[in-house]
Amino acid sequence: MTTLMSGARMLLECLAREGVDCIFGYPGGVTLPLYDVLYEHHIRHVLVRHEENAAFAAEGYARATGKVGVCCATSGPGATNLTTGLVDAMMDSIPIVALTGQVSTKLIGSDAFQEADTFGITRPCTKHNYLVKRLEDLPSTIHEAFYVAATGRPGPVLVDIPKDVFQAQGHYQPVTAIHLPGYKVFTEGHTGQIRRAAQLIQESERPLVYAGGGIVAAGAAGELRQFVELTDTPAVNTLMGLGGLASRHPNFISMPGMHGSYAANMAMTNADLLIALGVRFDDRVTGRLAAFAPHAKVIHVDIDPAEIGKNRAPDVPIVGDVKRVLAKLNKLLAESGAGDERVAAARRAWWNKIRGWKAEHPLEVVKSDSEIKPQHLMGEIDRLSGGDAVVSSDVGQHQMWAAQLIRFNEPRLWLNSGGLGSMGFGLPAAIGAQMARPDKLVFAILGDGGFQMSIPELSTVVSCGLPVKIVVMNNGYLGMVRQWQTLFYNNRLSGVTLDAFPDAEKLAAAYGFKGKTVEKPWELAGALEEAVNEPGPYLLNVKVTPEECVYPMVPAGGAINEMVLGPPQPVAVPK
Repeated sequence: MTTLMSGARMLLECLAREGVDCIFGYPGGVTLPLYDVLYEHHIRHVLVRHEENAAFAAEGYARATGKVGVCCATSGPGATNLTTGLVDAMMDSIPIVALTGQVSTKLIGSDAFQEADTFGITRPCTKHNYLVKRLEDLPSTIHEAFYVAATGRPGPVLVDIPKDVFQAQGHYQPVTAIHLPGYKVFTEGHTGQIRRAAQLIQESERPLVYAGGGIVAAGAAGELRQFVELTDTPAVNTLMGLGGLASRHPNFISMPGMHGSYAANMAMTNADLLIALGVRFDDRVTGRLAAFAPHAKVIHVDIDPAEIGKNRAPDVPIVGDVKRVLAKLNKLLAESGAGDERVAAARRAWWNKIRGWKAEHPLEVVKSDSEIKPQHLMGEIDRLSGGDAVVSSDVGQHQMWAAQLIRFNEPRLWLNSGGLGSMGFGLPAAIGAQMARPDKLVFAILGDGGFQMSIPELSTVVSCGLPVKIVVMNNGYLGMVRQWQTLFYNNRLSGVTLDAFPDAEKLAAAYGFKGKTVEKPWELAGALEEAVNEPGPYLLNVKVTPEECVYPMVPAGGAINEMVLGPPQPVAVPK
């Protein structure tokens, strides 16, 4: 039995069958047929104030749930404004489906009003994209888009739909099967390679788990925990992998890389075996690649074969879903029993070395009696979060301090733009996360730079009734750029001073909610508690030490064991 309906209604029927409950978007001329049927549909539309933020919000929804996020924009500038969010999702492997309107098929190529080659523009920044020119292709295309976005290595998929396809009438028939002969996903992992990995793990004296965003994407946190407990292996989680192993777990060291801890970076440098799970050996983790983990053999598990050997050649490559591969590996290791005493003694010595590194240079919450240190702010947020809140971060120094000092005891609590580093990400991503998880306490931690890229979304927060706690770490600078200019450009501060910032209380009041500015360290705890206890949204502007730098820091081109651990010390001049 088929039903006669418009293309716009077919689209919504497909979205409903995919379990979509909200769309983040901004309407325009060619998407009017879609918005007309959306008017009476149960799928909720969240009107953002800029299309880029629709993509970021869809990402926040997806990052917080694991479900596919959906965003929508009109043709031309609406579609091009989505592209930063699409690249962001592509870099961080986030499943979103972007729906864009296009001029009518007969006008494509004529430079019609608000026409852009969306299909061509987005080809390099999506996992796949479509231009639907026939109504009969629309249902299968939509279901394919969701399947491609969510399977294998997740990513963004764009579907460009001309206005006449939205308006056309046709008989809708549900799609019951998806046929993509050229699209193959390798999930199981090669049994022989998994056995080789198990043998290497049993023989290793200084093993280290290097776990990334693939653990979160695959839902493999349980298998990772079982693995580190079964083998008593120390573990680091990348910026994208935080929460993959609970921060409170005794085997968790910290984040590695450019702003990773001393212990994590020294462990990676001295390990004899890296068990790399759902990672891509990103330059921000590896530092100078030729000097990265020089003593280690590498087991690399990833669902994307293109990542295997891209930056570091593994000794044991395993293409597969990290959840399934770990389950098989755990079974093999459990069956093999305890190893020999020589290896066990070496492992104990390895753990003692790591504990020594942690004690030598710990990541600490720094406080002052006269000013609010950024680390103090993150420590207070951590205290109120208890490792259980959703924290959406913008990009910059605050992002690194948050990653260092806030605990995440389960996956999908830490949302940040990792690969692309998109300023303006934090607030719209928090909106998406709060829509997806209304039961959760959601913090949006922003710098004063990134916040001013997303101020219009305060209107979205209010109109949707979202109790997001917006915390601006205000140091009066584009802090990370200033840090580099200070350390490597002779303190020639160029284009980084943010010397005008709105009054937080008045700004929040203008949108109809509460806000406050805090400048004294003894006011901070109470102000944050007030924000958390407020039933609605809250804007807290926290003025912190202006010229504080994030440490440890690996300078560009340095090896990860060549860390700058603190500010340069003045050289004593002999009298």
